[in-house]
Parts: sequence; C-alpha cells; structure tokens
Amino acid sequence: MNRPSPTLSRGVDQVTGAALGPYQSAVIRIGFAGTWLLFLLREFPHRQELYGPSGPWGWNLAKQLTADNHAFTALLWSDGQLWFEICYALAVLASAALVLGWRTRTASLLFMVGVLSLQNRSVFVGDGGDNVLHLMSIYLVFTRCGQVWSLDARRTARAAAARARGERVPADLVGPVLWAVLGLALATVTVTGRFDNGWLIPALLWTAWAGLGLWGAVERRAAWREPRMLLDVVANVLHNGALGVIMAEACLIYATAGWYKVQGSRWQDGTAVYYPLHLDYFSPWPGLADLMSSSGTIMMVVAYGTVVVQVAFPFTLFNRRVKNVLLVVMMAEHAVIAVVLGLPFFSLAMIAADAVFLPTSFLRRLGDLAARARGRLTGSTRRAVPAQRPTEQSTADHVGFTA
Repeated sequence: MNRPSPTLSRGVDQVTGAALGPYQSAVIRIGFAGTWLLFLLREFPHRQELYGPSGPWGWNLAKQLTADNHAFTALLWSDGQLWFEICYALAVLASAALVLGWRTRTASLLFMVGVLSLQNRSVFVGDGGDNVLHLMSIYLVFTRCGQVWSLDARRTARAAAARARGERVPADLVGPVLWAVLGLALATVTVTGRFDNGWLIPALLWTAWAGLGLWGAVERRAAWREPRMLLDVVANVLHNGALGVIMAEACLIYATAGWYKVQGSRWQDGTAVYYPLHLDYFSPWPGLADLMSSSGTIMMVVAYGTVVVQVAFPFTLFNRRVKNVLLVVMMAEHAVIAVVLGLPFFSLAMIAADAVFLPTSFLRRLGDLAARARGRLTGSTRRAVPAQRPTEQSTADHVGFTA
C-alpha cells in the first residue's frame, strides 16, 4: 500500500490543524464591517428613502421582487416603521460588534443578516461595492476572523494568563444568554412562517446556531478533548476554505473587470476614464476632475494602466514582490477613485478585499504601530494584555505572499 507523500501530509495537516491567515481574516473583518458601518451612519438621515417602507421602491414592489428571486430580507416581515428602525439599529450594532470582534461568531451572523436585509430590500440603490460586501458578508460567517485584533482574542488571552497564574476564571454567562435569545428569535421566525423566500439562509442560521451551541457545550467540558479536536478540525477546514474563496473572489473581480475593459472601444483608445470625470454624478470636485482630464496622455496612461493591473494581478500572486507592488497600486487607485469620483464606500470595500493578500509581516508591524499609538493616546504605561498570537502561518504565506 502506497504511503501519502510528505508534501500531501503537510498540506492536509495545515488545512485541518490550523486556521490560516489570522491577520488577513481580521483585517477583512474590520474592513468590510467598518465600511458597512460607516455607510449606515452616513446614510442615517436618508435611511427612509433608501430602505424605508415609504421609500420610492415601495414595500409592495420589494415584496413582489423577492417573491421572484427568493432573496432574503428581514425588512419585508413587516411594513411598520418601528420594525424598520429596529432592523436598521441592529444592523448598525452588529457591524460595530464585528469591527470590535465582540462575540465574533454571533456578530458575523447578525452582520450578514443586516447586510442582506437592507440590500435585498432595495436592490437598485447599490453599486459594485455593495455587491462585493453582499458576498463577503456571507463568506465571513465561515471564517474564524476573531483570532487577533478582537475583544474575543483579548478575553481569551486574559483567561489563559489567569489560568497560568492558577487563578479561577469565571464562567462565561454572556455567550449562553446570547445563544438562547437568538435561538428563541429563530424559532419564532420559523414557526410564524417568515422564512418563505427560500431555505438557504434559514438553514445556514439554524446550522450555525446549533454549531455554536455544540461548541459552547464542548468548551465547558474539559474532559471532552476528542470532540473539541473534531470541532476544531471542522472549523479550520471551513475557515480555510472560506478564506480561499474570498481570495478567489477578489481575483475573479479583477480578472473579469480587466478582460471586459479590454473588449471596450473606449478602453482600447484610452479615453474611457475621461467620460466619468465629466458626469455630474461622479464629479464631487469638478476642478480636480478638469485638472486630471486636461492631459490626454495622462488619461491614456491611467486607462491602459488600469487594464494592465487588473488583468495581470491574478497571475502575479505567486511572485510576492510583483504582487505587493500591484497591491499598492490598486489600493492607491481605489483611494483616488474615492476622492475624484466620489465613491468612498466602493473604494473601501475593494481595499478591504485587496487586504486579504497583504503580507503577514506587514500586518503584524501595522498592529504593533497601532498598539503603540493607542498607548500614547491613552497615556498608559502598563503593557496591555496581548492578543493570543497564532503560531501557524497564514494562507498568504503558503502561496508566497510574505514580504
């Protein structure tokens, strides 16, 4: 009988034995949740026109559309104003909790529900950034994105330090209470027949709820080592698979965008960038747009450079130096789009998607700088309890993304 090769064995061990990319998953968690949170806060005065029951896209029209496409949205469970305000507030709170990494597994589920509920309520008010956020909110549910840079990681590290000192760690009461409340809410929604537009999201919510309950029960039994190891393996496989899907999705976005641009006559003659700069809707700074479009050479270089970068990026992932250079270029391009074309949330969503490819060494240095800056601002001389730093390498490290 042939034995598996050492390389295959190491690969299986890495995929099942550790949740890869802890820093990359943390930065995309903060990036996507922060983008959605800023959007909800900025559009708070206009929330009625965007998603409210009396907005231009009325409740009855939205009901007819979701009956055809089977899209999930909790906003259509009632046409009352109070229900809309509750859903909007919960979406804001879930986004904030996910940014902070508080009860990350539960927060990611509520974040997904908030994103899908609002976006599917009025599908015609979004842009490309909303589409990216829509998909990533689902993928984040499967990741263990609270390993670092989160309140969960800090709580885990403090509990581990207390056990090392021989101190007794109080039992977690918030987790079971939150789990019970969410289970009651899910049961109520299911029994009342609110899940009438498809089975996928309800099945995902119920499976996640059951999984969280099983995980909590196993964690409270120190003697249940084998079930805990099995759950860790399942969670690691789901996390690593979801992180791979996120990376593939980002590559697919750039590849398809680049190849479609190649086929366009305006991109071929280098004038495509000129036209959006002179649309009122995309010109928050007309003077700046006029300055940039005053040179045909600049317009041609920007157009050709955009196509080249987007088409080439997926092919550079295994050359870390070229990939890192293109990452800087693409993030700078999105920053320019945010300012010149007035699309800040689209740009933030794309920058968050790009961040999954950032080198681990860079993210660690960035985290250390942020920690020192926070210490200076708070004037604290006592070293904070560090987040538990994973020892495994990231997904990016295994495909040559390290600096």
